[in-house]
Amino acid sequence: MKKTFYIFLITCLVPASLYARSQVRGVGSSTVYPFVTVAAEEFGKNNSYKTPIIESTGTGGGFKLFCKGIGDKHPDISNASRAIKSSEKKLCKKNGITDIGEIKIGYDGIVIANSKKSKKYKLTRQQIFLALARYVPKNGQVVENPYKKWSDIDKSLPGHTISVYGPPPTSGTRDAFVELVLQKSCMKLPEFLAKYPNKKTRKKVCSAVREDGAYIDAGENDNFVVHKLNLNKKSLGIFGYSFLENNSDIVQGAIVNNYKPTFENISAGKYPISRSLFVYVKKQHYNIVKSLKAFITELVSDDAIGEDGYLTYKGLIPLPSKELKSVQKNTLTF
Repeated sequence: MKKTFYIFLITCLVPASLYARSQVRGVGSSTVYPFVTVAAEEFGKNNSYKTPIIESTGTGGGFKLFCKGIGDKHPDISNASRAIKSSEKKLCKKNGITDIGEIKIGYDGIVIANSKKSKKYKLTRQQIFLALARYVPKNGQVVENPYKKWSDIDKSLPGHTISVYGPPPTSGTRDAFVELVLQKSCMKLPEFLAKYPNKKTRKKVCSAVREDGAYIDAGENDNFVVHKLNLNKKSLGIFGYSFLENNSDIVQGAIVNNYKPTFENISAGKYPISRSLFVYVKKQHYNIVKSLKAFITELVSDDAIGEDGYLTYKGLIPLPSKELKSVQKNTLTF
């Protein structure tokens, strides 16, 4: 009752004549998309407003659309599986978007998965780096990746050809994977330190993904990756934890640094490839879109992203209680 009254109250603060439309529009991350879509459906069922329209465009693609301008033709929110970049903030500012609200809705793990028809992989972060980086250390030098099979990296690994389906450069999942696996494994290696003493140059080299066919750009469609893994038991795929949860009858997640990609390990910070998930709000649209404030209130509610919220049952790793309260308090001041 309290939440319903609050939603009614905040939507009455702005004269109806100022609104350009009543339906929220969102773009962005394919990882965050399922969570915000479920929240949109709940919002549509429990309010008189139309269900928000949410599109999966990838994090980078979402920010490009989000930052194009102010007005009813432009998106109100942008979902992201990484924090907004300074270059994206500059683009927004250039186009008159000067007041952006950042909402951390929870956490996610990036999974390295394969078909259940095959043996589960047990990998280290360093082995994943050696499999997928464009440049790797070998015999004291930095060279183009020569590894063709997993067993070339470590004899204990399968003799399968390295074939990994993953997200495109516009994806926040790709950005997070590069940061948490490639950069983390590479930046302090003596071979890279010696050849690239400039940190900015070294970071760029360490971030390069191989382009010889071992890494396959699967686009912004994690369901497509799951489908490919089901067809080819020797391939692996990279996607968010929620897709592992929703397809656990078909695929399995690799153990990384001795930790399984489980809800408990990700929420405890033990699983090494974990990241925060965000929703960015164009605050200037509160006077343009009638239901925007009410939808954001729904999205950050205990019912949605709390420990027992409906999004945790979809695979979202919830924020600790103290952090959740802080997010909710900050959001109400938007």
